[in-house]
Amino acid sequence: MTVGVGGSDAATELAGIVNERDAVPPIAVEEHERRIAAARALMEERGLEALWLDGSTNLAYFTGVSHGQSERMVGAILPKRGEITWICPEFEAERIRTMLKIPGPVRGWEEDESPYTLFVEALRDLQIGSGTIGIDDHARFFIADEIRAAGGEDYRFVRSAAIASYLRSRKTEHELALIRQAMRMTVKIHIAAARILREGIPTTEVQSFIDAAHRKAGFDGGCPFNIVLFGEASAYPHGVPYAQTLKPGEVVLIDCGAALHGYRSDITRAYVFGEPTDRQRFLWNTVKASQAAGFAAARPGVACGALDDAARAVIVAAGFGPGYKVPGLPHRVGHGVGMDGHEEPYFVKGNDLPLDVGMCGSIEPTLAVYGECGIRLEDHIHVTETGAAWFTTPCKSVDDPFDLDR
Repeated sequence: MTVGVGGSDAATELAGIVNERDAVPPIAVEEHERRIAAARALMEERGLEALWLDGSTNLAYFTGVSHGQSERMVGAILPKRGEITWICPEFEAERIRTMLKIPGPVRGWEEDESPYTLFVEALRDLQIGSGTIGIDDHARFFIADEIRAAGGEDYRFVRSAAIASYLRSRKTEHELALIRQAMRMTVKIHIAAARILREGIPTTEVQSFIDAAHRKAGFDGGCPFNIVLFGEASAYPHGVPYAQTLKPGEVVLIDCGAALHGYRSDITRAYVFGEPTDRQRFLWNTVKASQAAGFAAARPGVACGALDDAARAVIVAAGFGPGYKVPGLPHRVGHGVGMDGHEEPYFVKGNDLPLDVGMCGSIEPTLAVYGECGIRLEDHIHVTETGAAWFTTPCKSVDDPFDLDR
C-alpha cells in the first residue's frame, strides 16, 4: 500500500463507517457498586475514613455520575461506612437527584453559605468526627485548601491516589473490552483517513473528517484529541498552531482518539504520502524497533520506567538523543489510559511503580527531527499474568502501515 495512490474521498469513506457503539455494553450499576466496595476495603486497610470525590473522572468512576467541575463545589463523600453523601449548590440539588445511579442524600448549600462548612457537617453526620480523609487528586487547589481549613485539626487530609488511582489503574475485563473496542474503532478511522489523502488536502479537512467519523462510529461525541500534521510540522509532538497542505513525499502524522461509554481511544499513525525515501525508512524503522522494545520490557513486577528505558535505548543507539534531547525522543514513552486520555501509570524514566495485571498504557516513542519530520507510532498495552498484550496491532511497515495485506 502506497498511501495516496488510488485514494478515496471523504463522503465515500464516511458512508462506510459503521456504528459499533453497542458492541460492548457500558459500565452497569453493579460494577459501580463493586468499585465502591473495593474502595471501602482499601480505606479500611489504609486507614482512611472517607474520600472526597470532586466533580471529576473519579466521581464518574465510582458513582456513574459525570458532572464536571466549575467554580462551585460539587461532588460526593464516599465514606468507609454509610451512604454516599452529595454536596452541591441548593439550586442544583434536584438535578443531581435525577442523575444518581446509587441512592444517597443530596445536601445543598445556598449561594451565601459555605460548602466547606457543609462538608464538615456531613462528615460528622456520617459519624466521622476525626481521622484521615482522602481529597480527590483532581480537585482544584481552592477546593482542597478550603476543605483543609474547614476541617481544622480534627482531620488529616491526604491525596485520593492510594484508593482512586490504585483501583482505576487496574482495569477489569469489562474495562479492557471497552478500551479494546474504542481503540479498534479509531484504527478503522485512521485507515479511512489515509484513503482520503490527496495532494493539496489541508490538515483541517482531515481533522473534520476524523471528527465526523468518530461521531458516526458511535463514540460519545466528536474527537477532542485530533492532531493532523504534514511534513516538517510532524516533528512537533503536540502539533503547531497553523494548518498545512499535503505535498508528495511528506510524512503524515495523525494522533486522535475519543471516548466510548466513557473509555478512551488514543492511536497515532505516521507514514509517508507516496514513496518513502531511505532516510524516512530509517527513521520509521527506528521508531518501530523502539516501540517493540518497550513492549518486550512490559510484564508484572517490572518498574514502569523500564519501558521508557528500553524504548529510549533503541533511539539513542540509532544516533539520536541522548536522553530527551532532539533530534530524538523528547517525551516519556507512554501514559496510562482509561476514562481519561492520560492517567496513571506513566511510563517515564525513574518511575519505580511496579506494573500490575490490568494496568494499561501507551507505548508511543516519537523520533522528532526539527526542520525535517517526526515519526510517532502509538498503540496501547494491558499487562497480563505473563507479560503484556496489545489492544491493537502495531504498524507493519512504512509501506503498509495498516497491514492491509492481512
